[in-house]
Amino acid sequence: MQVKSRHHLRSDEIDELEASLADHLGIDLDGDSYERVEFTDVDREVVLVDGEPLVASFDGDLFVTVRGANAHPPTNHVVTVDAGAISFVSDGANVMRPGITAATDDIEPGDLVVIAEETHGKALAVGRAEADGSDMVGDSGRVVESLHHVGDDLYEFHV
Repeated sequence: MQVKSRHHLRSDEIDELEASLADHLGIDLDGDSYERVEFTDVDREVVLVDGEPLVASFDGDLFVTVRGANAHPPTNHVVTVDAGAISFVSDGANVMRPGITAATDDIEPGDLVVIAEETHGKALAVGRAEADGSDMVGDSGRVVESLHHVGDDLYEFHV
């Protein structure tokens, strides 16, 4: 990912970002510095919070990255997978119902979600929900499209 530009966010942009993440995910980002990074080769922005890539754009929506979700564990919009799904999700596979052990009830189709493993609660991926949270546990079918996962270019990005 080639950096095109970096600039600090204005205080109103920071307030809006912090409020949005608090409202949707139940997290308190509360950083000291916020920088928006744009790329020449990828249609994505990253927000560095205190120098760390904790927030990124996914289809135009700002949401936590895997690193962001591990630094500030969300209480909302979380899909939890069992140990058998970890290697698949970590490699970028979409999330299937049989691997899901729980999902928060606030999830609706089209929402961005954090995919976490059940043993330690560590985030493995970020995806887009294709079903309601109450309908995610089951026997068959894809319910989360993977957008970002441990080990991908965004995860490996650092400045």
